[in-house]
Amino acid sequence: MSDLKKYIRKRKADDPEFAEDFDSGYEQFKIGVMLKQAREEAGMTQEELAVRMHTKKTAISRIENHAEDIKLSTLEKFAHALGKKLKLEVA
Repeated sequence: MSDLKKYIRKRKADDPEFAEDFDSGYEQFKIGVMLKQAREEAGMTQEELAVRMHTKKTAISRIENHAEDIKLSTLEKFAHALGKKLKLEVA
């Protein structure tokens, strides 16, 4: 286990607020990464996706880099613009 992982594990054990904030922040980060990967796999630039979604490139960048409180309707538009379907799973 890396030093970083050890630090995070210890910090989460010692500080419940840190643990909660870390986990929610990680989930938001992960959504943005997944959206960026889907766009790249579709062979599209942020600019091309923005045109398809009738928005600006900066909005796409914001979605990919700060996916906090993103609306389900925005996720659906994002997926549709990539020619994909949105699949939501509660586990």
